[in-house]
Amino acid sequence: MQKSELQKMLDGDLYDASDVELIAGRSKARQLFTRYNALDYDDKQGKRAILKELLGGFTNAIDIQSPFYCDYGFNIFAGDNLFLNFNCIILDCARVTLGDNVFMAPNVQLYTAYHPVIASERIKGPEYTAPITIGNNVWLGGGVIVCPGVTIGDNTTIGAGSVVIKDIPANVVAVGNPCKVIRDL
Repeated sequence: MQKSELQKMLDGDLYDASDVELIAGRSKARQLFTRYNALDYDDKQGKRAILKELLGGFTNAIDIQSPFYCDYGFNIFAGDNLFLNFNCIILDCARVTLGDNVFMAPNVQLYTAYHPVIASERIKGPEYTAPITIGNNVWLGGGVIVCPGVTIGDNTTIGAGSVVIKDIPANVVAVGNPCKVIRDL
C-alpha cells in the first residue's frame, strides 16, 4: 500500500505539500490561529481552548503572545511553562518538541520543512521534513531561527539573531550565524 502524502511528511520522506489532505490541515490551523490571534489578551480561557484544539499537546502553563503562526499545529508538543513572545512562527511539518520552561523572545522561527538543494528538483515542488527538539529550560533570544533536524540541549541559551543549523549541546550559551557555542554554563 502506498503512503499518503501526510504519512510521507510525518516520516520525513519527500512529499507533496499541495496534497488535498495537507492543504486541509493547514487551512484548519490557519482558522484556529486566526481566532487565537483575534482574542483579547485577557481571554485566557478562550485562548487555552483554541490551543487544546490546535496543538498536538501541552502539559500545563502555556503563554503564547499574539500573533502566533504555525503550519499544522498538531505536530507541536510542549512541556510545562511554555512562553512564546510576539510573532513566533513554527513550521511544524515534522514534530516539534518543546521541553519544560522553554522561553522564546519575539520573532523566533522554527522550521521543520526544507527543500531539495538542486534547483531542477526543488522547482518540482515536493519537500522534506526533519523534527526539532528543544530541551528543558531553554531560552531562544529575539529573531532566532532554528533549522530542520536540530536538537537544542537542556539549560541552553541561544543569543538573539542566531541561525541554528546544527545540534547545540546542553548547558551552554551559543550565538551567531551559524550558531556556535561561546561558553559553557
